[in-house]
Amino acid sequence: KAEEALPLYHKARSVYESTLDPDDVRLGGLYNNMALALTDLKEFREAEELFHKAISVMEKQENGALEVAITYLNLADLVAAESGLEAGEKEIEKHLLRAEELLNTKGLPRDGYYAFVCEKCAPVFGYYGFFLTEQELTRRAREIYERA
Repeated sequence: KAEEALPLYHKARSVYESTLDPDDVRLGGLYNNMALALTDLKEFREAEELFHKAISVMEKQENGALEVAITYLNLADLVAAESGLEAGEKEIEKHLLRAEELLNTKGLPRDGYYAFVCEKCAPVFGYYGFFLTEQELTRRAREIYERA
């Protein structure tokens, strides 16, 4: 229901941008979610701008690499939606490699949230043919859950 959600996102954005610190994690989350709706509506330029705004907020957060990785995967999906898998292959791969690098950031706590993100991201890598990355992220998540 992206079309129904968009006016609500605009209202929330107005409130958030006027009341929250520009680096507030909630603002980054809003940008990311709003960009997903815009991608669904084929408003690719605005969606891309918001994904980049989300990245600039999230990379300033403690352990923000996880959220930034998710956003790079969202950017890969945007490229696929806009250009197609074949035409967008190089750009998609660039986003996937950046997301993979971020998920491998040294010092990230390997906790339940990390496992959740790995589990959420693994199928995206698999969809684009990064099967070893998909398997590794699934393995990491499983190990964390088994320890808990």
